[in-house]
Amino acid sequence: MTRGLRILCVSDVVVPELYYEFNPLLFGRIDLLISCGDLPPEYLTFLSGSFGVPLLYIQGNHDIRYQTKPPAGCRDIHGHLVRHGSHRILGLSGSRWYNGGPNQYTERQMRKLLWGLQPKIWWNKGFDIVITHAPPRHIHDAEDLCHRGFKSYRSLIKWYRPRYFLHGHIHKHFENNDQRITRIGETKVINCFGSYILKVE
Repeated sequence: MTRGLRILCVSDVVVPELYYEFNPLLFGRIDLLISCGDLPPEYLTFLSGSFGVPLLYIQGNHDIRYQTKPPAGCRDIHGHLVRHGSHRILGLSGSRWYNGGPNQYTERQMRKLLWGLQPKIWWNKGFDIVITHAPPRHIHDAEDLCHRGFKSYRSLIKWYRPRYFLHGHIHKHFENNDQRITRIGETKVINCFGSYILKVE
């Protein structure tokens, strides 16, 4: 019997128990780390070294220091489809365009990026997990321009039906983890604000 994959997902805010008051016993076994953006590069470097497992990340709209000081020992998977064991993972950085800053995309730009990834997605026969910063449109998003989700992400879910769609960007505190999750067909869309442990069977 194979054990399930335990992924620690982080996004948007530094969790004290994962940095200033680090206590790995609170989180149990972790096999993979994923960052959904808007976090200091030093934080990701610390997490990667402390847990001793791979860390995959995409960038959020506030990650301007990553250009000159990327997190050490971590892998930027924006625009890439990578494998961790048998799991296929697609990464997409950024938010909707709102003031012309880095890691901001118009709907048209994101749609063009996704079309460019079609050959790679086809070659890998789809993907299991998507990591983004912004959510899909009308799922966990807001109406201000910065926090609107991408319509093209809805199409991505419809066409490829990944098991999990992990995002950040939307700051919200949850009383329980079920409040983070919205199911769209076969896909669980999960807001990873703060930290969240995803158990992949």
